[in-house]
Amino acid sequence: MDASAGYLEVYGFIVAVARPAIVVLLVLGLWWALGRAGVARRPAVAVSLAVAVPLVVWFGAIWDAALAGAFLIQPGRLPRLPIAVVVPVIIGLVAVTRSRRIAAAVDAAPGSWLIGLQVYRVLGGNFVVLWLYGSLPGGFALPAGIGDVLVGLLALPVAAYLASGRRGGTAAAVAWNVLGIVDLANALTLGFLSSPGPWQLLAHDHPNLLVGTYPTVMTPAFAVPLSLILHGVSLWQLRRRRAARGERQIPGLPLVPRGQAV
Repeated sequence: MDASAGYLEVYGFIVAVARPAIVVLLVLGLWWALGRAGVARRPAVAVSLAVAVPLVVWFGAIWDAALAGAFLIQPGRLPRLPIAVVVPVIIGLVAVTRSRRIAAAVDAAPGSWLIGLQVYRVLGGNFVVLWLYGSLPGGFALPAGIGDVLVGLLALPVAAYLASGRRGGTAAAVAWNVLGIVDLANALTLGFLSSPGPWQLLAHDHPNLLVGTYPTVMTPAFAVPLSLILHGVSLWQLRRRRAARGERQIPGLPLVPRGQAV
């Protein structure tokens, strides 16, 4: 653990810069897409704030909780990390897919943008580095880290392929989103099964303790649910466009928002 202390300080700085930068890019992208959709300035401001404020509050709350040790693994205490992952995904996807103006922005935005943005997934290579330091068990760190790096490296080529308009671009985008979701689900499962507790089935000789501490915990507590939301929105966008062109739809995702929320 001591050998990795210097690296964790550097990674903590990266987290402090990269995660807020992703939030800023999301809000700026939404503002730009609302403009492309022809939404008037006042409602565009309202929609942007309706997205920006919860994102900033969410990030700040997770950051503060991580610094306070709220996600540390303690015997006899209900783990809080799964709650931090699942609840924002449910709330985020329901809120986004029920908004008519966000739907208009999603329709106006290039499909490649939501995909290319997730190039930040290469930061998941942090887990591999920590395994090399001996701070994380390989059964968790290698699949989770390598999977994230692979998804991040594929993000830009897949985005470019989709933007080119060539045949198969939509199929490649769907496949990339599915790969990204499977990677995150795999990492969460391995993290859970390698952490101390009644359900620990892996890494008994080297339990997964570091994943619940700051700054490492910012990946599962914030980046993972955010990525899952982006994957969901990307698939929703692709489905809407296929339906608009009269093509075969991607089953299981809503096409028309049912609510009236901004």
